[in-house]
Amino acid sequence: MALGVKGLEGNEIADDYIRKSVPEGRWRDAWDVFKSNFLKLVLLNVFVLITFVPGIVVMFFRNAYVNGLGMVYPFNPSISYPFYPDLIGLNESVNLSADLLFYSILIVAGFFASIGIAGARYSIKRMLVTHGEFSIKSFFHGIKVCYFNTLVPVTLFMSFLFATVVIGDWKDYVFAIDGNKAGAVTAYVFIIIATVLIGIYSAWMFAVGTGYRVSFKQLFKNSFVLILGTPVQTLFMSAFTLIPVWLFMGGGFVRTLSYVLFIFLGFSFMLFSWTAFTQWAFDLYVNPHIKAAEETKTKSEKELLKEKAESESEIARELLAAGKSELIARPIKPIEGEKTLKAPSLTFTRADIAAAAELRAEISENVAAYEREHLDDPVYTEYNKLFADREKALQSDDKKKGKKAKKISSDNLLK
Repeated sequence: MALGVKGLEGNEIADDYIRKSVPEGRWRDAWDVFKSNFLKLVLLNVFVLITFVPGIVVMFFRNAYVNGLGMVYPFNPSISYPFYPDLIGLNESVNLSADLLFYSILIVAGFFASIGIAGARYSIKRMLVTHGEFSIKSFFHGIKVCYFNTLVPVTLFMSFLFATVVIGDWKDYVFAIDGNKAGAVTAYVFIIIATVLIGIYSAWMFAVGTGYRVSFKQLFKNSFVLILGTPVQTLFMSAFTLIPVWLFMGGGFVRTLSYVLFIFLGFSFMLFSWTAFTQWAFDLYVNPHIKAAEETKTKSEKELLKEKAESESEIARELLAAGKSELIARPIKPIEGEKTLKAPSLTFTRADIAAAAELRAEISENVAAYEREHLDDPVYTEYNKLFADREKALQSDDKKKGKKAKKISSDNLLK
């Protein structure tokens, strides 16, 4: 990708799950999740369908309004009495006025639809990145954390859809009254192209905004960059995701099938398909360094020892700022598992005193043996070396200044 996405890695919205690796590939894993969580997707589809009820009601009243006017207005050309002088463009004018009203209300209905879309999107993303983990609580959490970034692209797309429908009605009206057809067709073609492009862009905004915590500037930029990075894949998956919509545009049995599909799986299918595709893109461009935990097992023993030594050296450098401490400069045997002296009773004998002295000597020897065994560990050698270098530097400075070098100890090393 020529342009890079920024501000995404490490900012994933993952409040109640931990992303897991996909060793067998994103697409195969998505298919396995789809097959094994079919009923959960049906449940999510019902939740989304409930939030689409306001939009369905708006379209129902729109059709009832237009059909009602069709029964009242004299659209039938065979009617000769009473005489209506001008019926040209009346039908188109009715559609235009109705769509201006009801499609503007449909934009508001998108506010409610965004509730279900946000919750289902988060739940499906959680399922895909955790190999099927699901909970009802995640749906409502998704509404909380993803609603606003769902509402913005939904409203943007619905506004362009409103413009497309209205300009289409205006084109029909211009054709009916024999107006400037070229201008009307040009405007209609341009708004269709713009709506398709904005629809794809809004889908990527939706994916980025509900997947990561980013600013608006990053949201707009990264969505554009991801489209440029996956143009062919985006077009193909956009068409594949809208399969339920293509079925709805058919007739007869195909349309009946689309109704059934939307009731049980349509919304979930579209969200699942688009989420699986965008997660593949995120794995490719945003999170390329996410690896399976098992990869650490493939490292050689030499590499593991080197990493351990580097880690211990880093710890020693961090402790330098705190001043040299005898508790850190030499190994001290852990108390855990060590024998302890028992408190003597009120009456004790010489044998008890001798046993206590013997145990105390044994403990002292164990502590000394532990110190001798671990004295050359990197964490202690690095720590002492840092302070030894500091001591030499201080003594050198004192000689240059003609001062008598003072003895450096753990008490005055950093003074």
